[in-house]
Order: sequence, then C-alpha cells, then structure tokens
Amino acid sequence: MKSIRIADYMNNHPVIFNINMSVAEASEKLINSHQSGGPVVDIYKHVIGFVSEQECLNHLLEDTYLSEPHTTVEDMMRTDVLTVGCEDSILDLAQKMSINKPKLYPIVDESKRLLGIISRSDILNAINIHLRSFYEKGHDRIV
Repeated sequence: MKSIRIADYMNNHPVIFNINMSVAEASEKLINSHQSGGPVVDIYKHVIGFVSEQECLNHLLEDTYLSEPHTTVEDMMRTDVLTVGCEDSILDLAQKMSINKPKLYPIVDESKRLLGIISRSDILNAINIHLRSFYEKGHDRIV
C-alpha cells in the first residue's frame, strides 16, 4: 500500500489563479469548480501562492463592508504553500494531512511548476480503493 502514488489519483486540471484576479473572480472560479482552494501560479506555471475559500470569504466580506472591490489574489494569497511531488506516496501525504491543516496540496515538479492538485477526498478514495481490493483478494483466498 505504501506504493500508491499521488500521480495515480491527482487532478491534472485544477482551477488555478493569477495574482491580478479580483477576489470576486477567484471566488466565482472556486464556486464553479467545487474546489476548496487552488494554487496561484506565475506565467511559467510555478506555484507562488495558494487561495482558499476562507480567504475569499474574508476578503469578500471586507470588500462588501467597504463597498469597493479592491482586493486581488496577490493581496490575499498565502505564500507558505505546502506542495508534494507526483511520485510521493498517498499514505505519506495522508499522514501529513493528519498533522498539517491543508485540505488540498498542489503537486509540483522539481522546479515548482504545477502538475495538478490532490485533495483529502482524492486520498480517501485512493486508500478506500486499495483497501477494498486487499479485502476482496483476502476474501477470495478464504473461499
């Protein structure tokens, strides 16, 4: 089970953001994608930040209170982004997720270029598939 790779369960086409997007535009992209957040990338697809629903909500409320939309993705993005590689283990990431807060990790190559994302539900699905397969094989041997 340790050999379950992130590459086999990642989302290869995540919603991404750039620093010039407004908070309203970023929020709309999140709503339409059903992602809880997403990576902010530069023109070379290097991950430079991360935007979550929580940050969008906070800044939309602020913009509404001030009655002037002025916040951009650059203003609200986190820059301390935790990333993983596509060859990393699903189980190792599951253990990381039990300690660290992110619900979604950008997947990057050696130069920090975005390859995709993986969420907690993707990891739950991967582990569930492999456990089910394991139990079915075990059950076949018993019969």
